[in-house]
Amino acid sequence: LYAISLEKIPLQTIAPKFTGRFNKGVDYVGSLPQFEKEFNDDLSILSYSISEFGLPSNLKLSVHSGSDKFSLYPIIRSALRRHHAGLHIKTAGTTWLEELIGLAEAGGEALSLAKHCYLQSLSHCDDLCAPYATVINIDQSQLPPAHEVQSWTCQDFTSALRHDPANPHYNPHLRQLLHVGYKVAAQLGTTYTDALKSNQSIIAQNVTQNLYNRHIQPLFLD
Repeated sequence: LYAISLEKIPLQTIAPKFTGRFNKGVDYVGSLPQFEKEFNDDLSILSYSISEFGLPSNLKLSVHSGSDKFSLYPIIRSALRRHHAGLHIKTAGTTWLEELIGLAEAGGEALSLAKHCYLQSLSHCDDLCAPYATVINIDQSQLPPAHEVQSWTCQDFTSALRHDPANPHYNPHLRQLLHVGYKVAAQLGTTYTDALKSNQSIIAQNVTQNLYNRHIQPLFLD
């Protein structure tokens, strides 16, 4: 950090590597007390660096890996208040999953499109997972087979995909696969984007619930 200050680099965020696993689309796996210690230590280092090295006053930590680190949010919230610090938090990957949940809830052709995204992801599982091998933990034996998903209702699909560990049908393996399966939707082009436009209202409800109620509010708002 001192070297950065000497070069007068307008640093805005620092993303340290924390203990534990930050897998795509699912909760943190690791020791909460250890994370709490590391996070508070890092905030102290940033505060010292700002005052001693003249780094930007809005310099903040970035918890970049993973997307749904819900078990960490009480720890992060408490530490931010204690240190009067800011935060850069990554959530973008789960917006794509909320789109799929909205399509599934809409039913009809939209549900069929959501199923198509899963079935194509399943058939290309190894290729889709390879670039993300260090940040996913998928047991392929726990992925529902194609013939089963073909007969799923709206509720079957959303129960498996929505990040709700209290739901007995929640499937973190399916969720991680679809998280890295965004390329399937990209290849559909306007077929996919037109479906988003046609079902904008229900998708927006899910995106808002996820980003505002499950991320922003627990971290930053009373």
